[in-house]
Amino acid sequence: MMFLLISFISQSQNKTEQVILPQTDKENKGGWVLNTEVSDEFDAETIDEDRWYIVGKFKNGKPFYKHPDKPNKKVWKGRAPSQFSGKNYRLEDGKLILETRWEPDFPFSDEIRKPVFGEALPYENLTTACFIGRKEFLYGYMEIKSKAAKAPISSAFWAMGERLEVDFYELYGGTTNPNKKHLDSELWWSIRDWNKPVTGKPTYTERKDLGFKVADDFHVYGVEWSEYGMKYYVDGKLFSEVTAEEVTAWAKENRKKITLPEDYNGYVATVPIALWLDQECFPWHDIPKSKAELETYSPEGEKEDGVVDFEIEYVRVWQKK
Repeated sequence: MMFLLISFISQSQNKTEQVILPQTDKENKGGWVLNTEVSDEFDAETIDEDRWYIVGKFKNGKPFYKHPDKPNKKVWKGRAPSQFSGKNYRLEDGKLILETRWEPDFPFSDEIRKPVFGEALPYENLTTACFIGRKEFLYGYMEIKSKAAKAPISSAFWAMGERLEVDFYELYGGTTNPNKKHLDSELWWSIRDWNKPVTGKPTYTERKDLGFKVADDFHVYGVEWSEYGMKYYVDGKLFSEVTAEEVTAWAKENRKKITLPEDYNGYVATVPIALWLDQECFPWHDIPKSKAELETYSPEGEKEDGVVDFEIEYVRVWQKK
């Protein structure tokens, strides 16, 4: 197992309890406590919709986009040409599996919106999945065990807060673009400020080779997040780290085309966040132009179903006592 599981007998109740600890702190020197409201083992028969908002659920034969906790806020339908569908997931063998489908007959939205970068494209052909956590938290240690889809589609674990975006990973597990082959083993993560004048650009971003292909097997990705910065772990080992001061220095060096205030603090990751799990098209990398192209790397016997999978064994969040 990739985590430490401790069992002990409660003398007063005479029953066994289980404590799950971070892979990076098996002796729990940090005093971590599992936040069960935002963590999920995905071993139930159905998704707990008090925990997750499934984007694009169907009503009267069409997907609808209304957040149960924020009914007046516009819900993003996905990165065109792919659109979020509330049908694109399944629970299987104790895992959440998010699906990208080649689905030309889907009732796509007519909306065409200009993205932060890249060209405006219509929604067509491709449907993807998106789960948004319904409860927020501030600081802690996040861990996900997952295997990216082996296709030219992103498999993402990220978060949104008030004017804040943190992309813990956006993995691209199987591009067919010969100039982008390095992406299948690359970790790309970012902190983004959605306040003006930055408006969504990274205040810190990093791309590093993981040393393995992200769609070949399951790996554990962990992020320790505090007011002082972030530490990134892969399979229990420290992979990268950045302090709040280093984030601000990076922002001032790399956002010179923007007039930043003299006292600008680039470390905007200081507000509560809600977790996201999703898949998206990245047009600047590669867009599947046919079912066959989407399924280029699918095993023989599975190339005709028009489905590729992003598999998640668990999502866990610990916080200090």
